[in-house]
Amino acid sequence: MRPHVTSSTNVLVIGGSGLIGSEVVARLIAEGAGVVALARRIDDAARRVPQVRWVWADIASMKSPADWFPHLVGVDAVVNCAGVLQDAPGDDVRSVFVDAVAALTAACGDAGVRRIVHISAIGVDRGSESDFSAAKLEGDRALMGSPLDWVILRPSVVLGRRAYGGSALIRGLAALPFLPVMPGTGLLQVVQLDDLVDTILFFLSPGAPNQVAIEIAGPEPMPLPSIVQAYRRWLGLPRARVMPLPEALASFLYRLGDLISRLGWRPPMRTTAQREIVRGAVGDPGEWIRLTGTQPRSVSESLVAEPASVQERWFASLYFLKPVVFGVFSLFWIATGLISIGPGYDTGVALMERGGAGAFSGPSVLAGGLADLLIGIGIAFRRTARAALYGAIAISLFYAVAGTAILPELWLDPLGPMLKIWPILALNLVALALLPDR
Repeated sequence: MRPHVTSSTNVLVIGGSGLIGSEVVARLIAEGAGVVALARRIDDAARRVPQVRWVWADIASMKSPADWFPHLVGVDAVVNCAGVLQDAPGDDVRSVFVDAVAALTAACGDAGVRRIVHISAIGVDRGSESDFSAAKLEGDRALMGSPLDWVILRPSVVLGRRAYGGSALIRGLAALPFLPVMPGTGLLQVVQLDDLVDTILFFLSPGAPNQVAIEIAGPEPMPLPSIVQAYRRWLGLPRARVMPLPEALASFLYRLGDLISRLGWRPPMRTTAQREIVRGAVGDPGEWIRLTGTQPRSVSESLVAEPASVQERWFASLYFLKPVVFGVFSLFWIATGLISIGPGYDTGVALMERGGAGAFSGPSVLAGGLADLLIGIGIAFRRTARAALYGAIAISLFYAVAGTAILPELWLDPLGPMLKIWPILALNLVALALLPDR
């Protein structure tokens, strides 16, 4: 397969800042095509790839053809890479996979845009294990019922050099000193991101087949532990001991992922994933190979072709440390706030009075405790985490200055209340560096 998109082709990429969409955008630019990219997170993407016209859009709210018409002007083809795992604040599975797809399909028909390459998921046509697969299938059928030149690609788990979602999770698992295995995990025929993107560009090329729904699967079904062990070798780590997790612990971790998602984060381990992994992610790549001439690469082939760098090892090692850092840091600030306005209030007031604060002692302790509490809550929520971390830096520096001015002898306190400000500041900076997830 030699995908080629003519330089006169203009393509609308939906979900252009995601794992698959960002790679599609990059390849289209290399082919000389014009690109319009829709996404909810476009600021960083626009700085990285200024050659593209980036448009902010909440796809879940685009339920009418009229919502899509402005973005289809001058467009020759559409690639839909938008996806969410399950309902959460800001994420609505049915709106993204059913309502928006139906509206997009109708809008393309009215606007004369005939070619749509739509990314679905492997196995959704074999029974619905979750709201995710049920909605995916309903959206697929809405597109398949149209007279457009549609192409539906149903990939297995997608792995590549870009790390996000399952691709990031496998790296994180590979860096652990042991290999936890969730009960009931089916086999996976993982597909390489480059192979999938090659396929997308193939179906955008002139004369490519249309009105086909094909499975995109790797050459070999593998259990998850084997894939993780391959990534351990890639990272230069020895084999890890496999430790099956008890059903109760696994269920707790999936539900914990659901709870974290309600705070705006997007952990790949959620109850939807729990339901989907029972089916596994396997399929028949025969039609894919026949239509495109693709020779899917195995996990080992793709890893050998691109040796792991120190950046990869850092990312893998930090993957599970990130939620620990944010969780501990959030609880730390919440706890200090509650202690300040609760059992530690009198002690705090006494210290302030000893420093000469007088009538301001009580209000100062109360204000500091409430500020700590707000910072801790802010760090817990993804949307406010960055602002809260900057707030934590500012208030830590304020405490250092105010404490020095009021009670300079605290610098010599054997418990080190002033000295402990500096490791807290360092952890703040680490958390800020870990905050981006793509």
